[in-house]
This record gives sequence, C-alpha cells and structure tokens, in this order.
Amino acid sequence: MSTPNYTLIGAVSTRAARPVWMLEELGVPYEHLGVKPHSDDVVRHYPRGKVPVLLVEGEPITDSTAILSYLADAHDQFTARAGTLARARQDMLLQCALDEFDSVLWTSARHSFILPEDKRVPQVKDSLRWEFERNQASMARRMGDGPYLTGENFSIADIVLGHCLLWAKAAKFEITEPALVEYFDRISERPAYKATMAKR
Repeated sequence: MSTPNYTLIGAVSTRAARPVWMLEELGVPYEHLGVKPHSDDVVRHYPRGKVPVLLVEGEPITDSTAILSYLADAHDQFTARAGTLARARQDMLLQCALDEFDSVLWTSARHSFILPEDKRVPQVKDSLRWEFERNQASMARRMGDGPYLTGENFSIADIVLGHCLLWAKAAKFEITEPALVEYFDRISERPAYKATMAKR
C-alpha cells in the first residue's frame, strides 16, 4: 500500500513537534507548513485555529495525540497491538504524561501569555511547579528499567513525554528526577528528534 499524501500544519515550537517527530521516525514523505496557531492555513481546516493539523489526502485530523495514534496504527509502528496488555500499559503512560505533564505546562502557558492579561493569575505558577515536581517522582516510579516508557520499544508515549520534557525546559520547569534527566538525554539522541529540532 502506498503512503498517503501527508501535510502537517503547525510550527515545531508548538505541539506540532510531536507529529513532526513521529513522521520523521516513520521516515515517510510529508509536507510541513510551519505556521503559528490561528494562521489562515490552520483556520481553513480547524476553525478554532489550534495546531497541529495533519491533512491525510486533504482530510484533516486535529489534536497531536490523535494524530500520533492515527499514524502509529496506519503504519503499524511505535505502538502495541490494540487489545493487549502491552497496549493498555502504553495508553496508561501516555494518558499519565498528558494528565500530569502536558496539562500542568499548558496551564502555566495560559497564565503566562495566552489568556487575556486580566484573566491571568501569575501566582498559580508556584503551585504548578510544585505539582510538576511531584508528578515527576510518580512517573519515575512507573517507568521501569527499560530505555523507554514501556520497556525496550520506543512508542508514541515516548514522543508525548519527551516533548513535555522539552517544553518544561523551555518554560523553566526544572526536571528534578535523575531518571527523567537520563531518559530525556537518551531520547533526544534519536535522529528523528534531531531532525525535528532542526525545523525549529
């Protein structure tokens, strides 16, 4: 089966980095439009203006995690088989990364530069940093001894957590758990990660 025509919309400085990383891991051809949220190229396919958007033969898929799941299933790579305990563990850790890392960082971003100034509560960031540190300890206990979140095999859960750790560094949220420092150093050596960062 031939590879569909993929166009990924969204700057790598956003969550669009996740599907770009995935496409690089897959080694499939794609077009990348590195535009900001609410750009015309985005709103045309997603009226709310959020990125990323993946066009598959012109059909839009939104939300970085949905895009990762689609690509993993479509290419049968970087995911465990549906209906297996391995898939359940992968999904548990993926959801944990979204709930305990992504959501904290997104809330901080909203109160830093996204919400209208009169709706921002800068003081909340102290609480968020405390929560982020506590959540790191929990994730470190769940990771196990393998090089990746689910063990020996790199998966879409690693792309989400890896991107969250990159985001944390940019937002000056300290990575305090040695296991997570080592984990990030390891996955950031992957050629697909480096290719993604080269698009920043």
